Amino acid sequence: MKHSDKIWPLFVKLKQVEKQSGRWTALEWELDYIGPGDQPAPEGARLISLELHKDERASYRLNLDLENPTLFIVCDDVGDDVWIPLSVSADQNVAAGCLESDMPVLNVPMPTAIACWIEAFITRHGEVEIRAHRRKHVNRRKEAQDANEGKGTNTRSQA
Repeated sequence: MKHSDKIWPLFVKLKQVEKQSGRWTALEWELDYIGPGDQPAPEGARLISLELHKDERASYRLNLDLENPTLFIVCDDVGDDVWIPLSVSADQNVAAGCLESDMPVLNVPMPTAIACWIEAFITRHGEVEIRAHRRKHVNRRKEAQDANEGKGTNTRSQA
């Protein structure tokens, strides 16, 4: 897999660590290694690619504008509490969708080189206007009130 203007191959390796919460201990997965895919593969690392899509530019912009931009590593729980990294994304909507379908997702700080590469992608393909979605029913109460006020008046002229 070669690095291009929209694909960045990465080696990702996870490790399981024991975390203490009060008097309870639990095993959790965390990132052990993330690095360029054009280097020799570290032992136990998987090659996955960060692929950018034009229709996700607004999400990339929101992520880059955060104080700490994040990469989202989507994993597969293959059973016996073993996670395997499947994909990596810079789009929080992709991560949210995976979480909603019960796929584990790890958040990791975005390396500066990847942030610059994503910024160049957005610049090359143009900024997307970020708009809040308005709810259609927001002004219904006011419209109904205005209509009720108009019912009591007679608009016909009398001769």
